[in-house]
Amino acid sequence: MPKRILEGTVVSDKGDKTVVVKVERTFLHPVLKKTVRRSKKYHAHDEANAYKTGEIARIIECAPKSKLKTWEVLPKDGQGVSA
Repeated sequence: MPKRILEGTVVSDKGDKTVVVKVERTFLHPVLKKTVRRSKKYHAHDEANAYKTGEIARIIECAPKSKLKTWEVLPKDGQGVSA
């Protein structure tokens, strides 16, 4: 089964080797037929502490690394893929 890859904005980089990424999704409301935006925050492992607040990050599923971290960031463009 392929691992999910999501893209979002880094909202916090205060933890060591951890970033919080806010991922937004849009969908059509089943009754109102109106486009609705929902967002969710994911704690992701950032081994190199490369991402700062406000940057766009791509995250991929991984085995649990801690209580909250089950995602890790993909390296920035030009640095290869670790998946």
